[in-house]
Amino acid sequence: MSPLSTPAAATTGAAPNIPTPKSKETAQAFEATFIGQMTQLMLESVEEGEFSGGHGEQMFRGVLAENLGTAIAAKGGIGLAPAVMDQIIKLQGGNTNGN
Repeated sequence: MSPLSTPAAATTGAAPNIPTPKSKETAQAFEATFIGQMTQLMLESVEEGEFSGGHGEQMFRGVLAENLGTAIAAKGGIGLAPAVMDQIIKLQGGNTNGN
């Protein structure tokens, strides 16, 4: 089971707050955006060589970084989505596994 699919266990005996599909989607979208931004920074640090794509490559590096971020997050990401999910549940007034 993935951390996003398990309901948050309440330690106080209250009913557990089960993450909604919209909350899961929001957490994954946040992670995808974060990874995309990090990828963009990494791509900007790469020196262009003899086989660079020129101006066209420079124009579409942002699109590439965004799509890489989305693909990485869809395949499990870097573990940021579960932490974001816990914060979403806290903001909604629920309990998380750690609290």
